[in-house]
Amino acid sequence: MEIIQADSISTLDRGLLYGDGFFTTAQVKSGEILLWQLHKERLKHCQQRLYFPSIDWLHLDAICNEASQHITHGVLKVMITRGSGGRGYLPPNDAVPSVVIQTSDYPKNYSDLQNRGLRLQFSSIKLGHQPLLAGLKTLNRLEQVLIKHDAAEYDCDDVLVCDIHEQVIETSIGNIIGVKDGKAFTPKLDNCGIEGVYLRHLSALNKIERISLTQKALTKLDALFVCNSLLGLVFVDSIGAYQFDLSLAKQLKTQLESGKL
Repeated sequence: MEIIQADSISTLDRGLLYGDGFFTTAQVKSGEILLWQLHKERLKHCQQRLYFPSIDWLHLDAICNEASQHITHGVLKVMITRGSGGRGYLPPNDAVPSVVIQTSDYPKNYSDLQNRGLRLQFSSIKLGHQPLLAGLKTLNRLEQVLIKHDAAEYDCDDVLVCDIHEQVIETSIGNIIGVKDGKAFTPKLDNCGIEGVYLRHLSALNKIERISLTQKALTKLDALFVCNSLLGLVFVDSIGAYQFDLSLAKQLKTQLESGKL
């Protein structure tokens, strides 16, 4: 396993050529990688599902901790590719994975979003179905690039994304959690979408049911939330012209974060 901490990568790397890899993005506070064990579980799950060679996880631990130790509040991104080699799409039998470590500043606008909530619209881009990749955070992110391009056309903080059958799946930046009558639920990710680390964290604290969710159902909720590892859990202020009860949303947010739902 090769560790790369520079800003360059081989032009023959399969991550660059084919998106043959996966990644995770973690929040760092006072040198600590938050929810690091869950991030490693995500990476291990991707490794197994994508038939990657073995990876030295203890070595990865050491490198990531070293890269994070002087960060007061920032972001750690870990990308793992299958490395270089192979004719066309077929990977070589002796592939050696490459690990790219990047650090960056914590997004400046996130504190404001956490305080006032998210204003959402619906994206016109639909997610295609591919069960083999559903839930995984692979390096194939062209759908998300198109979604972000589409989101720039709206006056909002983020967009809700549906699949080709018009089922609500996620937003461009995270998973969604709805609450109705004291019960929490999140969309099924059997055919598309990404299962985020923060969703897994909250699912370990609360009973969150996986369901099929329509656009119409969203405006019947008591509250709607978006979550990811950098934002944490953020309440939704509005979807288009529809406004949520923010006092109730803040109350339910506290319950979700403390594992009382």
